[in-house]
Amino acid sequence: MTTAPTLDLNLQLDDEHRAVLDGMPMRMDLADIEAARAGMAERRAAMPAPPMPDNVAMEDHMAPGPEGAPDVMVRTYRPAGLATNAPAFYWIHGGGMVLGNVEMSDPYCAGIAAQLNILVASVEYRLAPEHPFPAPIEDCYAGLKWLADSADALGIDRDRIAIGGGSAGGGLAAGLALVARDRGEVDVCFQLLVYPMIDDRNTTRSAEAITDERVWNRDANLHGWDAYLAGNAGGDDVSPYAAPARATDLAGLPPTYINVGVLDLFVDEDITYAQRLMAAGVPTELHVYPGAFHGSPGLVPNSALSQRWAADELAALDRALNG
Repeated sequence: MTTAPTLDLNLQLDDEHRAVLDGMPMRMDLADIEAARAGMAERRAAMPAPPMPDNVAMEDHMAPGPEGAPDVMVRTYRPAGLATNAPAFYWIHGGGMVLGNVEMSDPYCAGIAAQLNILVASVEYRLAPEHPFPAPIEDCYAGLKWLADSADALGIDRDRIAIGGGSAGGGLAAGLALVARDRGEVDVCFQLLVYPMIDDRNTTRSAEAITDERVWNRDANLHGWDAYLAGNAGGDDVSPYAAPARATDLAGLPPTYINVGVLDLFVDEDITYAQRLMAAGVPTELHVYPGAFHGSPGLVPNSALSQRWAADELAALDRALNG
């Protein structure tokens, strides 16, 4: 068995993306997760606060947690003048299953709420390795069920709730769609999967090829899955709720939008998942962007490529929720 050659991102980046990547001082190293968390906090503290829309009110709520577990915080983003019976979008942040929090998604969630005039909610799920599977996905489900059960109080349409997430959050959103389908308590009308992390086996060409330390790479991905699955990544009995690429039945899932870059280690598993969704009769839209690496839409937001990515993504969510 031959090993896939590693890929030099710089050879396929345009000047704008290459300059940003070359200027990044960080190295994505999850061998020490506590140090990685501290480093992320330091970098965020040193960055200027991103702009937030003036007309969006944020409020934190506590949803009943999974049985025997703490309650789950769900932050809502409500634009001024939100119509009664408005649609809602439930977002799950990324971070390789071990990093991140709701706050890091505030600008994105508030921006979506303002631009589409919808209610957006974001969940603060517990992180691995302290809380491995199923704790994170159960937190995400608890928050989603609270959102649906609170539809009247929040003034939203229970039948127009979409879910989504980026990277690990995209993987959790894909798992959440499977959980919601199988439990039959919440109807999800759409799932937005942004370069989702969905396959713990890490055996695709792209999963082996992306080793650049400046971005989410093979080594970091192995550490993230190992933490989430308590050392059982690649094992024989991994739940599809943890790694949706493992699911054998994708029928009955909501219409799906998947976007990913050609230079992302998740590109092969995401393309395969989109193809399998289509084969199962799920309306699916797949966008694969040349020259985009993992996280580049957020790291290089003003490039023409990132602007097109963001516009396509927003339009898809608008169609799903506002018609």
